[in-house]
Amino acid sequence: MCHTCQVTSLIISRPVCIIGLGLIGGSLLRSLTQQNIPAYGFNRSPSGAKAARKDGFDASSHLIETLERAEKDNALIVLATPMPAIDSLLADIATYAPSCGFTDVVSVKTEVYNLVCKHNMQDKYVGGHPMAGTANSGWSASVDDLFRGAAWVITFDHAVDAQDKPSKAWISLWNDVAAMALAVGAEVIPARVAQHDAAVARISHLPHLLAETLAIIGDNGGALSLSLAAGSFRDGTRVAGTEPSLVQAMCETNAPALLTALDEALSLLSDTRQQLLKDSPSIHELADAGYRSRIRYEARSGARDTDSVSPAKISHRPVFRVHPGAPGWVGTLIQAENLGARIEVF
Repeated sequence: MCHTCQVTSLIISRPVCIIGLGLIGGSLLRSLTQQNIPAYGFNRSPSGAKAARKDGFDASSHLIETLERAEKDNALIVLATPMPAIDSLLADIATYAPSCGFTDVVSVKTEVYNLVCKHNMQDKYVGGHPMAGTANSGWSASVDDLFRGAAWVITFDHAVDAQDKPSKAWISLWNDVAAMALAVGAEVIPARVAQHDAAVARISHLPHLLAETLAIIGDNGGALSLSLAAGSFRDGTRVAGTEPSLVQAMCETNAPALLTALDEALSLLSDTRQQLLKDSPSIHELADAGYRSRIRYEARSGARDTDSVSPAKISHRPVFRVHPGAPGWVGTLIQAENLGARIEVF
């Protein structure tokens, strides 16, 4: 099914208020506005908010005023700030927008959900994480179609905790978060917070550690090494260009899951080192296993499609259809999670 053919009858029932207008939040504001969905935002930096307004978007640098507006509008609040800001923002929402449901785009979910539970706000929260981005940050890095074809994780732990009987208000909120992701061209992937964090430790956070390491090793080789560096070094170190504080926030708050992935990587490298010490060095096992793993990824992602940049690209993820609130719908979400499947909501 092409991205443009996803279920379109699911409509966001409320305006969207985005807190943080950097790469992700700013791109979301652009995309929602492009789809004629009422959306506005807050940016801590007055210059960032001013730049957004100059580009024709509804943006403010006054947090309390923005949250009070969201409360009046019964808006869906999207927390699009780095992890360290989440705790204080939850307190602000509880004070100035207590009726609003909210989601987030933070790359770790367990830590966010723990904070949400600490504030006793889990009945107003649906976690989210769009798997999209670049090494750049700030409003100037935002683009209109960042989420086109991207996976957008939506969590459902509260429904599990409520034994498949969450409130109608929470189900409506879950629908709106899914509708928002679909509206900007993303594919919705359901996952519980622990399963999400274990997965992203392997495919997002560990790559950051490896990219930082590779960048250092290359730099340590001096001018000649950097002069000879080409595609493999460029691609392998791309995310090392990410703002260090952002890398710290995502990796340090997902330390338990990241340690599991890192230990596997170190074990593979240690075994490879032992092979290189032999009289007849061989990295056959690593190269062959890595090649086969890459082929499996390409088969799932469609990375070898000749039309891979087309907005009408065929999705290679299996699809489940869900009716939120219907008997057994949480079980369907768990099945989809186990298969890494996208969902359509009706």
